[in-house]
Amino acid sequence: MKNKAVDKLLNTHHKLVHSEAVKVISHVQRETSEWVLNTLMIEGCDVPFKYKRRKKYKDSRGQRVNLTYYPATESVAGIEMEIMKVVRIKRS
Repeated sequence: MKNKAVDKLLNTHHKLVHSEAVKVISHVQRETSEWVLNTLMIEGCDVPFKYKRRKKYKDSRGQRVNLTYYPATESVAGIEMEIMKVVRIKRS
């Protein structure tokens, strides 16, 4: 069941993708200068899902979440890697 906020985001930004009730198999939180960088690995997907928050949150490992994200690339040691930039995450 999608809500109106997700539908509005998807209609406005055509590159966004929405996935419901995906299982988180790994959740890492790393502190940077002002942000906490969160990286999720999702069951059945080899690409990391990344997002930033101001403070640490509960560990999402083993939980099912709804994600709204778009594909992006990130350079790590001069190698281009595919990542998913999360714009909205919510436990399902």
